[in-house]
Amino acid sequence: MQTRRQFLEHLGGLGLGLVFLPSLGGIAIAESAEKGVPHDFIFNTVESAGLAHYSYFIGDKASKTAVVIDPRRDVEVYLELAREHGLTITHILDTHIHADFVSGARELARSSGTAKICASVEGGPNYGFPLDVRLRHGDTVTSGRLVLEALHTPGHTPEHMSYLASTRETNPPWALFTGDFLFVGSIGRPDLMGVENTDRLANALFETVRTGYKGLPDELAIFPAHGPGSPCGAGIQKSTGQPLLGRERTTNPYLNLSRRTTFVETLLFAQPPVPYYWPRMKVVNERGPDIMGGLPKVKMTSPKEFASFVQDRQVQLLDTRRMLDFAGGHIKGAINIGYDPVISLWSGWLLDPKRPIALVLPEDGKSEDVVAWLARVGLQETVIMGLKGGIKNWIDSGFAYENFDTMSVHEVRETFPTDKMQLLDVRQPSEWDQGHIAGAGYMFLPEIPQRAKELDSTKPVVVYCGNGYRASIAASLLRRAGLDARSVPGSYTAWVAAGYPLEYPAQPRRASDTRRS
Repeated sequence: MQTRRQFLEHLGGLGLGLVFLPSLGGIAIAESAEKGVPHDFIFNTVESAGLAHYSYFIGDKASKTAVVIDPRRDVEVYLELAREHGLTITHILDTHIHADFVSGARELARSSGTAKICASVEGGPNYGFPLDVRLRHGDTVTSGRLVLEALHTPGHTPEHMSYLASTRETNPPWALFTGDFLFVGSIGRPDLMGVENTDRLANALFETVRTGYKGLPDELAIFPAHGPGSPCGAGIQKSTGQPLLGRERTTNPYLNLSRRTTFVETLLFAQPPVPYYWPRMKVVNERGPDIMGGLPKVKMTSPKEFASFVQDRQVQLLDTRRMLDFAGGHIKGAINIGYDPVISLWSGWLLDPKRPIALVLPEDGKSEDVVAWLARVGLQETVIMGLKGGIKNWIDSGFAYENFDTMSVHEVRETFPTDKMQLLDVRQPSEWDQGHIAGAGYMFLPEIPQRAKELDSTKPVVVYCGNGYRASIAASLLRRAGLDARSVPGSYTAWVAAGYPLEYPAQPRRASDTRRS
């Protein structure tokens, strides 16, 4: 049994900054022998990098049928898998009403023309669209020889279901799809439905931890809906090998807290800030996302037409080029969120879903990639226009641009402390607690648009984060607010690699508390 101090030290060691770093991802194909999947089944894990989201495609070769669990909004990947293997998608199952992305269940049902939408009606969800299969605890969904049993596992949300996979010819289960209840090294957060519901859900989660998977074998393979970097749970870990239920029972700190009060206290203490767009996602998914019928196309226009469009103060100018390219020259007022799937998260957090978006791409960028990443958080229809030929065409056409300096960690080390500049850490609160540069102030990145006025507008602001990606976002936001902001390439990672010293707070504070200095 861990003490509360040991538990918090464990969480601090894991770090929660991964969610804010750019990452790559795609489709990971499971090896049947390694994961316990029957050899005559198709099994694919579809990773939506940037959101650290996993969805699952399971196909039965004999019956030529397949199911999809927790699909994302851009559903072509599942349709392509079905075509590749000659399968018909018969069922789509959501584990719960998601808060961090738009569910692709309705989109996939329409696109496939055959699949039935299955979802939990435990806990009283109020869906605004018809369900084909209304699931309660113990119900089963059968597709060919695949059997999925619904297990009600509330706490993250009241309706949350896990799905236990088995084969009709044999009794032993071979996979457990845990959704946002159980992760590797963590469990789902209970604080996404308002303060008035948090204690109730935290207590429900405690009961689910004790009884939800009672009687299931230790050797059962588990497949969660999220991996490291997702804010859906505190300190989600990367698995070494196939995650197993027994391993989580032994090593997961939340599964080893036997006192209810300690469980609730430590669980809530560790939760990172809730992204601003999550309440909107809950409403969209419960109501039923609009069906896109494919991703919309972006109109690519000349610099002249683009310049006229972005003069409208309602237009959000999104520059998706990399950090150093953006610093070297960009259109005034642009927000820089670099070309990477993590655009989903940061655009959801920082962009207004009711205002149009004008898009600047890197030379090797594709507008359809950005639209897909934005679609995952319900922003695809706001992308109205793109700059044809990119920033080079803009500059060659004689339009104005601005640039700014960057600072290396070595220059930061030589410069600070100083009263001539401000050093600003924009990482999440728990990262600050795990070590920061002496003399730095702190401002959580998503709060910059509201709090920029707290900074001294007469002094340059030097911004750092984990590796520089967020620092560039922050610098662009600060410059939009009229400050002389500069970013630090490499940021904290480079600082540590250079062997420079760190400063630590006397003790960590609640991870969701965004005030640190």
